[in-house]
Amino acid sequence: MSRIHHDGPVIVGGGLAGLSAALEAAPRKVLVITPAPLLEACSSAWAQGGVAAALSADDAPALHAADTTAAGAGLVEAEATRTLTGDGRATVEWLARLGAPFDRDAGGGFDVSLEAAHSRARVARVGGDGAGRAILSALVTAVRAADHIEVWEDGHLQALIQDATGRVRGVLIARVDRSVEVLAPAVVLATGGSGGLFAATTTPAALLGEGMALAWRAGADILDPEFVQFHPTAMDVGLDPMPLATEALRGEGARLIDGEGEFLLGDAPTADLQSRDIVARAVHAARVDGRGAFLDCRTAVGSKFPHEFPAVFAACMRAGLDPRETPIPVAAAAHYHMGGIAAGPDGRTSLPGLYAVGECAATGVHGANRLASNSLLEAAAFGRRTGQAAAGEFGGQGALLPVNAGADLPDAALAELRRGMSDGAGVVRDATGLAALIALIDRLDVEWPDAAPVTAARLIAEAALARRESRGGHWRSDYPQTASQARHTRVRRQQGAMAPQQLELVP
Repeated sequence: MSRIHHDGPVIVGGGLAGLSAALEAAPRKVLVITPAPLLEACSSAWAQGGVAAALSADDAPALHAADTTAAGAGLVEAEATRTLTGDGRATVEWLARLGAPFDRDAGGGFDVSLEAAHSRARVARVGGDGAGRAILSALVTAVRAADHIEVWEDGHLQALIQDATGRVRGVLIARVDRSVEVLAPAVVLATGGSGGLFAATTTPAALLGEGMALAWRAGADILDPEFVQFHPTAMDVGLDPMPLATEALRGEGARLIDGEGEFLLGDAPTADLQSRDIVARAVHAARVDGRGAFLDCRTAVGSKFPHEFPAVFAACMRAGLDPRETPIPVAAAAHYHMGGIAAGPDGRTSLPGLYAVGECAATGVHGANRLASNSLLEAAAFGRRTGQAAAGEFGGQGALLPVNAGADLPDAALAELRRGMSDGAGVVRDATGLAALIALIDRLDVEWPDAAPVTAARLIAEAALARRESRGGHWRSDYPQTASQARHTRVRRQQGAMAPQQLELVP
């Protein structure tokens, strides 16, 4: 094992959040570490909808904040949300200056679209449904041209390095041919979400919540890990991960129907534009009942499909389905993790020297249910703030503690865990299913000690079992009512505890 000293932030993750942080940390030297080449294995590149921001004359950050708060089911943090929505226009304009080719209207302004639970059309798109990859491609070009940024595209995070005071001093990275300890004044985790822990997911399968797990193991606070968003219109065409049929299709008037052609959520024109948790449960219920669930785009989109939604159209045609003629079979699938490492808008966590941003972080702006297209906004807006904050770190002199990497989880064990997570911690949960899932996690913990995906799964499952109510993306069939008072879940490793199951839920 070798050791290097890096005089600037180390950023683990190459999605929109990590690259935004890297660019804004200039002129400090930045090392970006990803397990795969840039543009691969990150949710940012797969995002279809766009970036939500108050960009129109009839819109305002306060309206955007109000919609975000309403969707979040009582757990949205007001100050962080005002910061996010207040940064909206500046963030979109910054991305545009970097080369993101947003769709424009006849007057040269941003062409915005309507998505579910927004009171205004405010989603800036690219090519209909290609926002994520186009935006991230612009940032990748800027990063590769930046003199202050070095990129490793073969590094897998194994552990955080700490000193005797608890300060995070670096990372242990497994590369293709060796392990490397990288010491740095600041570590930024931008490792993405946890969708790969579920058998039914729209995210890259490599996203297993490992950043959250390793941060918890180091002693960082974890916020609301039970809140996972399930997207209602994952295309059920036999693929893993499941292709996504963007919410913008329903914004254009596409409707959810069952196998008999009946509307799943009623015949009101806006019925299918309710918050994602409501729509996801309707899709899930229709499938459980045997009625099936389909997204009917034939009338609303029809012949416009190839040029207005080219990514979805191509995915359908590859699956042997023409959405201009046939409704798309859909299912609710894990899509976004609202919970994660507790962090502020500038990425600061409860551990000195550690920052978190993007989907691995929980800043409170999504609450119990993320508003559509707020994820790319948060990644870029808070990524910029995090890069600036991390660039100001210079501390860390104490003796380093020994570093231990957890076991690697074999493919067969991961497949078993994924099935267990979808069955026990999916769209609808109850105590029996969660207890069975935790028993599976207990067994995997014994067989594969400290495997980060197992730890991440435990954080989600045990917090879900402890939350005896239904709220937002967390639905308990045995506790269907919403508590009168909204409370966050904050999970902290017990002092001196070494076993992953020893969790402490704190007020």
